[in-house]
Formats: sequence, C-alpha cells, structure tokens
Amino acid sequence: MLSKTICILGGTGFVGHHLASQLTRAGYYVVVPSRNRERHRSLQVLPKVEVVDASIHDDDSLDALLVGCHAAINLVGILNENKRGDFKRVHVDLVERITQACRRTGVTRLLHMSALNADADQGSSQYLRSKGAGERLAHAADDLHVTSFRPAVIFGEQDHFFNRFAGLLRWLPVFPLTCPDSRMAPIYVGDVTEVMVKSLNDKDTYGQAYELCGPDICTLRQVVDYTNRLTGLRRPVIPLGNGMSAFMGRIMGKLPYKPFTYDNYLSLQTPAVCSNPFPARFGVTPKTIESIVPKYIGGADMRGRYHTLRRRAARDKDSLSGR
Repeated sequence: MLSKTICILGGTGFVGHHLASQLTRAGYYVVVPSRNRERHRSLQVLPKVEVVDASIHDDDSLDALLVGCHAAINLVGILNENKRGDFKRVHVDLVERITQACRRTGVTRLLHMSALNADADQGSSQYLRSKGAGERLAHAADDLHVTSFRPAVIFGEQDHFFNRFAGLLRWLPVFPLTCPDSRMAPIYVGDVTEVMVKSLNDKDTYGQAYELCGPDICTLRQVVDYTNRLTGLRRPVIPLGNGMSAFMGRIMGKLPYKPFTYDNYLSLQTPAVCSNPFPARFGVTPKTIESIVPKYIGGADMRGRYHTLRRRAARDKDSLSGR
C-alpha cells in the first residue's frame, strides 16, 4: 500500500461514501473492505479508492488491510440488533480487534465514529451504552493517537433520515409518528466528513472526543412536517404519546425490516443536542437543513426514490455491520 493510504472500516455506507470522496480530494488513497465488493460500484469508480473483499471481524484480514496504512477510520455501527449480542460484537468487540490490529501493523492513528449521547454507563438505550463502551475502549488504547466523533443524526443526499420519512409519507395515507417531541440537531454529512479529514494530521485532536451538531434544533414532529411540505404530499400526521410509541417499538421491532424498535424508542428519550458549540478549531460552519435537504427531497418521483433507497438499504445492510 502507498504511504498515504487510509483504511475506512464500514466505509461502504452513507457516511463512508462521502468520507472516501473527501479523502481522495485531499490527496489520500483509500481502502474500503466489504464482504462483496461488486455491490459497491459507486465507490469503485472514485479515483484512488480500492474496495477489497475482506471480513473485518477476522484478525488476519484486518492485519492485511492495515499494513502500510497512514491511518484507520472506524465508521462501523448498527442501529438495531438482528440477534442478541450484535451491539457488543459490532460496537465493542470490533473496536478491540481494530486497536489490536493497529498495534500489530504499526498504525498509530485511529479515528473512531461514536454517537451523540453515547455513554457506557448512563446511556438510555443498549445502542448508546454499547457505542459508549466502544468509544471508551478506543481511547483506552493510549499507545495510539485516537480521536472520536459524536455526531447527532446525520443527513444528506442518500441519507436514511429525511429520505426514509419521504418514502413513508409517499406510501402511508396517514402517518403515525412515534416520539414526536424528541429533540435533535441534525448535522450535514459533508460537515462531519470535513471535520474528520481535517483532524487526521492535527496532533491537537489526539485523545479528544468531539460532539458534532447542526445549527437547527428541532423536534421529530418538525422534521416530519418539513419533509411532508417538501414532498408536496401533505399527509395527515398523528403524533403518538410515549406509551403508544413504546408499544409500537416493541411490535415493529419484530418485523424483518425493523423500521422502529423499542431500543430506538429508548434512544429518542435523550435529546440529541450538543452541550457545546460546534468545535471552532476545524473552521467549519455547519450547514442548515434548509440549505441542503430541498436539493434532494421534493420535486422528484418519490415512489421511485423510495424503492431505490430500499434496494440500497438492503444491498448495503452488510456495510452497516462492517462487512
């Protein structure tokens, strides 16, 4: 591998596509592992990006990926468990594998994607507790130069946030909305990836954890109402109380596609709003929702867009679990 090669673990997902593009523009070569490289032709067409067949849950494969790399970036994460123990396997055990592989291969720089409100002890959901445990484990590797990032929900073209609501609004004549009063400050994917690229060679970021939020603080009801207006559908939205939202989480979490789970409900009980201003050292002014979202929601065939996103979600499901 070349001297300025970055390995992005979990790089075939939404954030990974944007990050790979930014890294190549900054002059880096990028290696992205996948269990099926042929599913990710959109990455393969990027200059200086190599998608390789590999399992990141295998130590030998991890070592082969990292040998000669300038840095490793861990984007691996799942929102829901398919079976008990998946959160620990993906968010905690894999971090241990990555830090050990970095030591074996001489990679000393590690960027780690955590989540806003991640807390191993006090997190409101299994997801947040496992993300917190993984982040703590990454920073415990004090022989490595680790920087972690805690973004709020991330939006941008091909996201699974505004696009998901747009698709649901297209197909549901009436929209039952769980946890409508949940507060959040969505962050644009381009701002997240710009911060990550700028931090790579910034020694002052070593050992630091950065919360990343956008400038708009809104409720989930406001997000859905805004998406409803952009699509022009004007569907009736029925906000559900906490009891019914929790019940819906238990029921919908049993569906194969898991559109909403009880653990998602628990995560939404904690406001996804940063406690500090956006970190000034990166020189990034976070973009507003209104400056980005209308460019990809509305004015298009939402039925076709929804089917495309469902196919992409199914195709890239392995990328969310780092495969």
